[in-house]
Amino acid sequence: MMIAAGICVFILAMIICLALGQPMLYAMSLGLVIFILLGRSMGYSLITLVKMSLRKCAQALIVWRIFFYIGMMTGLWRASGTIAYVIVYGINIIPPSVFVLAAFLLSAVMSMMIGTSFGVTSTVGVMLIAIARSGGVNELVVAGAIISGAFFGDRCSPASSCASLIAAITGTKLYTNIKQLLKTAVLPTAILLVLYGILSRIHPITTIDATLLQSLQSQFNLQGWVLLPAIFMLVLPLCKVPVRIAMACSVISSLGLTVFFQGNSLWEAIKIAVMGYTPQGALAGVLSGGGLISMVEASIIVMVTSCYSGIIEGTDMLKSVSDLLAKVAGKIGAFLTMALVSLLYSMIFCNQTIVVMLDQQLLQKAYDNIGASKEEMAIDISNSGMVMAGLIPWSIAVGIPLGMLGVGAGALPYAFLLYLLPLCYWFTKRLFYPHPKPVAVST
Repeated sequence: MMIAAGICVFILAMIICLALGQPMLYAMSLGLVIFILLGRSMGYSLITLVKMSLRKCAQALIVWRIFFYIGMMTGLWRASGTIAYVIVYGINIIPPSVFVLAAFLLSAVMSMMIGTSFGVTSTVGVMLIAIARSGGVNELVVAGAIISGAFFGDRCSPASSCASLIAAITGTKLYTNIKQLLKTAVLPTAILLVLYGILSRIHPITTIDATLLQSLQSQFNLQGWVLLPAIFMLVLPLCKVPVRIAMACSVISSLGLTVFFQGNSLWEAIKIAVMGYTPQGALAGVLSGGGLISMVEASIIVMVTSCYSGIIEGTDMLKSVSDLLAKVAGKIGAFLTMALVSLLYSMIFCNQTIVVMLDQQLLQKAYDNIGASKEEMAIDISNSGMVMAGLIPWSIAVGIPLGMLGVGAGALPYAFLLYLLPLCYWFTKRLFYPHPKPVAVST
């Protein structure tokens, strides 16, 4: 009874923060206090609860390390001319009649390079939406295509913090997961290409803001060398170089380009890596941002949610929920159960990280009952909670990208990846993970 009451208070705090427009970190911090108190009421000492929290935080360290690199990359890629090059030469070769499709493809390629939906929407996404607005294209359609592309790499890029987290909590290998995730993405990606191709014909770009392109060309030295940071992120992981090394190479190369190609001092480049990029003039509205400072709130949220996720797991306070879900999964299937509860978690916790963690914690018994491998569970999480968090407008996973793009929830129906991928995987999963002999559900 106390657990239910505590969770209700937590949900109420989330609703209040949403209604008042306050940072969700306030509600999540209150949630940590609530779960500590619930743990104390179950007889656990404060020291024990702290140890439970720290064990889960240790798993999240890999996410923080990636946030560290992402923050520097999103600032330095702006300053080094990498983003400007992609936009200028990408737009020049894109026929107006396929702009929406190109927005998806550019966002998907960029997300595979840097592995973060925030990084994609705050760089390429902001520029593409600016070009769409100046060119008379429906901004909701373009925003939906950008979000689809951004989540593509967020789910299966070697640089993705969530992909690394899923591998860590399920005890699987990142690159093994990525290979399987790419296989399961073939069908939905084919459908996406058709849908965005059709929308491109319906919503063609009529004009291109030449001033924006001219500003990019005059502000930056756009020789081919400025693509080096992106090449490192694309090629090195494919050669099985550890992600942290690939990201470090990208950061170092972009730092060098910022200094030697773009004429900034070393001190200015370091400031950009920490505080973000703030250009002057016409580009201020589309290129400003990034830097370590941009990842502070996300890092704190991951830490807080990891703490109370550790308490939930350590105290087994949701054991009854886990038992119930195992029974439900025995009737409707483990993946469908995971997809449905992932939507519920996303509505309540508004956080992709805790959705992923709870998927693993609360459904482990259900997967054990069907004899599923750790790899199967990792892929199921990636194809459900990982992307479906983006369907909830107030979730951090998509709320921040929508804010960066300056659009509302009306863009989500056009973010086809968020619901087509789970649906396609649900219908075809038996091809990848057949379970011919049902395993009895234990009680």
